[in-house]
Amino acid sequence: MLGFVDIHCHLLPGIDDGSPDWETTLAMAQMAVQEGTQTIIVTPHQLGNFAHNRGDDIRRRTQELQQTLDQNQIPLQVLPGGDVRIEDGMLEKLTSGEVLTLGDLRSHVLLELPHELYFPIEGLLAALERQGMTGILSHPERNRGLLREPNLLPNLVEHGCLMQVTAGSLMGTFGSASQQLAEWMISQGLVHFVATDAHGIKSRRPLMQRAFERVEKLAGKAMAQSVCIQNPGLVASGKQVRAGRLSLPSRGWRNFFSPKKIA
Repeated sequence: MLGFVDIHCHLLPGIDDGSPDWETTLAMAQMAVQEGTQTIIVTPHQLGNFAHNRGDDIRRRTQELQQTLDQNQIPLQVLPGGDVRIEDGMLEKLTSGEVLTLGDLRSHVLLELPHELYFPIEGLLAALERQGMTGILSHPERNRGLLREPNLLPNLVEHGCLMQVTAGSLMGTFGSASQQLAEWMISQGLVHFVATDAHGIKSRRPLMQRAFERVEKLAGKAMAQSVCIQNPGLVASGKQVRAGRLSLPSRGWRNFFSPKKIA
């Protein structure tokens, strides 16, 4: 089995609320490799409160990180990217390269909603598609608006949105409501990627193995390989990921899960 590919990880030191320094970054990288991860797309926050993070600086820092990993004999490939807050003017900045696509390959954009609310993004998805790009919604299972209205998720997937859930959500790190929604999404074929969204070595760590095993238990090994290895590997290569629901094994539990709206 090929190694994990993590498309959402705050590994660059001192650039956002992720790794604060090189010591932490190297420890996170070693932890990821021990988990079986072979490629990480570094995704510092862009736009919103992190409008100062520009594309060229992220590219330069990513090259420096790769050199440092190589010098320390840590067998990990890193690629530049961004965790992009949805806001006005985003599309123009993506087009210019000031805001980064995943892997800097102009194929996939990691989209972040405000945590406390949801607003419609179908128009944005269509605008990205016209530019040859596909939107990936990061951690929808942690968005308060989607937790209140989980039945919005299938419609988004039908509109071509790809979905990335956080590995820790499947383990209950973000609470039972997020865990339940993540598991329901897996059971409905609504998840295209599992990624760590790692920020450090004490909490929100770059751990993938237990999440892989959880997906395997919920939906089979083929699904676990798709969302943890194959689909993220396609993103890291700039290749298309099939939109829509993922196919599921024929099991009687598919309709057993049902998300509960939260207040």
